[in-house]
Amino acid sequence: MKVITATDHSIPKTPSVVTIGTFDGVHIGHQKIIKKLTKKAADKNLISVVLTFFPHPRMVLQQNSNIKLLNTIAERKEILAALGLNFIYVQEFTTDFANLTAREFVKTILVDQLKAKYVIIGYDHHFGKNRAANIDDLRAFGIEFDFEVEEISAQDVEDVAVSSTKIRNALKSGDIQTATAFLGYNYYINGTVVKGKGFGKKMEFPTANIQVDEVYKLIPKNGVYVVSSMYKGKVIYGMMNIGMNPTFEADKKTIEAHFFDFNQDLYGQDLNIIFLDRLRDEQKFESAEALMAQLIHDRTKAQQVIAALNA
Repeated sequence: MKVITATDHSIPKTPSVVTIGTFDGVHIGHQKIIKKLTKKAADKNLISVVLTFFPHPRMVLQQNSNIKLLNTIAERKEILAALGLNFIYVQEFTTDFANLTAREFVKTILVDQLKAKYVIIGYDHHFGKNRAANIDDLRAFGIEFDFEVEEISAQDVEDVAVSSTKIRNALKSGDIQTATAFLGYNYYINGTVVKGKGFGKKMEFPTANIQVDEVYKLIPKNGVYVVSSMYKGKVIYGMMNIGMNPTFEADKKTIEAHFFDFNQDLYGQDLNIIFLDRLRDEQKFESAEALMAQLIHDRTKAQQVIAALNA
């Protein structure tokens, strides 16, 4: 699979089957569309292309939007790549792009750039300036420019009953299990391990302080989670706190992971932190000793969750 952009000289010359969308999260509904796309491409001996956008259109069109994404663009590419696509076409979403008329979008991107012969779109898809065009317009353009159009039916959409918005809301409320079910994989964040204040180490629970780019990425609700990561090709398990460290009256939010039976220097390492379950809300304790007693209890519960997952 290859990632291409409008300025890329390696844009394929082969006719394609294209689907269009932001695909934030690449959840089970998105995966259903992409399976249909790759099958259609195989049946018609065409290449499969996902046309996606970055940044999220709402970030450009609604300047006061505080939307956070389920995936960074790098994560989205990684997840899409595993679904058997030939190409991902990443269109930078700008005000200039948003002002393209529907016809300009179809002619410039779908026809001239991607050589579309078959276009699959989600139910009630709108496109072009002010999202003025719909499925009927796209079919008319298909007649003009010689490509076929297939719309994912409302019934198919309802059968999946999932959306990126529902997943965001689940993560904001700390409902990891619902988010996992809707995504079809465990939600994860990526960050670099940086030096923290050493609170965990003093209590014999040393932590990796994860610095995450929060400009785009949605961070789940503050609290304590069961997590895993990969280190030198091996899965490591642990628990992670997201929050303000109220017991120590810290002055900023941190993301700190404690890995079980692990004693390696992680400073500077780039880690994916995978959310397996949620244990509890963040709490303020009367003393460091009280917090340590709770952490011991949390560790026991986390290990039980991990054992059940691996059973």
